[in-house]
Amino acid sequence: QVHLVESGGGLVQAGGSLRLSCEASGGIFSSFAMAWFRQAPGKEREFVGYVTSLGVTAYGDSVKGRFTISRDNDKSTVYLQANSLKPEDTAVYQCAARSWRASIQLVDYQHWGQGTQVTVSS
Repeated sequence: QVHLVESGGGLVQAGGSLRLSCEASGGIFSSFAMAWFRQAPGKEREFVGYVTSLGVTAYGDSVKGRFTISRDNDKSTVYLQANSLKPEDTAVYQCAARSWRASIQLVDYQHWGQGTQVTVSS
């Protein structure tokens, strides 16, 4: 059973930065594609970005150029570095994992963390 735990959320002013972490246990982390999604109140869950098992990354249009995803296989952890934060980035951020191939579709991910709240004040 794969277990994902996010951390690092909080309250930050617009223009600030946060680094979110997602630690995995169970399974073979190095073989997972890892993704971040977010959901703001009253909105659908949105793809933020992913990192493949080989370290290739892709991002949603709304965060491209501001957010960076990385992974540390030795620590079984994926990171989301969020810079130049905007109030519209306020959401619950969740990490997700699936075996091998990455996807931008949330339905393709079998394993999810509980989420961490990010609030950006104006």
